[in-house]
Amino acid sequence: MIVDAHHHLWQPDHGYHWLDDPALTTIRRPFTPADLTRELTATGVDGTVLVEGGRCHPDEAAEFLGHAADTPPILGVVAWLDIAAGDVSATVAGYRRLRGGELLVGVRPQVQGEADPDYLDRPEVRRGLAEVADAGLAFDLVIRADQLPAAVRAARAVPQLRFVLDHLGKPRIDAGAAGLRAWRDPFAALAANPNVTAKLSGLVTEARPDWSPADLSPFVAVAIAEFGPDRLMFGSDWPVCLLRSDYPGVRRALEAALPPLSARDRQEVFAGTAVRTYGLTRRPEPADTAG
Repeated sequence: MIVDAHHHLWQPDHGYHWLDDPALTTIRRPFTPADLTRELTATGVDGTVLVEGGRCHPDEAAEFLGHAADTPPILGVVAWLDIAAGDVSATVAGYRRLRGGELLVGVRPQVQGEADPDYLDRPEVRRGLAEVADAGLAFDLVIRADQLPAAVRAARAVPQLRFVLDHLGKPRIDAGAAGLRAWRDPFAALAANPNVTAKLSGLVTEARPDWSPADLSPFVAVAIAEFGPDRLMFGSDWPVCLLRSDYPGVRRALEAALPPLSARDRQEVFAGTAVRTYGLTRRPEPADTAG
């Protein structure tokens, strides 16, 4: 079994204003469950986690949970939530009442969009994190490398919460050795917290346009050394990855960038960690009722 722990879907005209950036023309188009299913079939991926896509509106959660209810390969949804709003428990309860609400496995705000590198230290954020933990959900961290120290403090302050670091904290892979040096120590400090897992996702778009798997390898090696395979998971970050690579190319790049691993450890990276972290279960395909 292979699980893609991080991908998106969107309709650009539904409020995804970040796609208006001229550099994003390649991905400024609809990406639907049907598109996803074709990619999964072509790449040999069995299940996925659908992650909020920067719309930053609760209507997206309703749409995504509905997509998940109708699309068996989508095993779980990480929905957008304003962690500082003061109504986290009520929002989660509302999401769970929606069609497909049983597939809610985590929440994520766009912390990377906060100018304050210490945003996660704010008292209202910490209260929200505790409510996410009480709800039994994971909390995805989409943060910049300069926000890693605050993430370390949050993980220590809320040890009962399952934190998931997206995209390894967005290291400057395009800066090579200098990017590795700037990122490594705070990344290792976050990995020292047993309530944190991380995604080997979003790496190709942090690399140079002429990237190769060798550019990713030093960062992947650090991730393996600090987290271990049983706290790391594969994610495509499709369709954002299309800025650098097609879907199958992302899987091949990670396979090439990984150090030698046992079959058991590879299974952890490509499925086991995601299944445990998000509490995923395989879903039956719809019965064929054709006569």
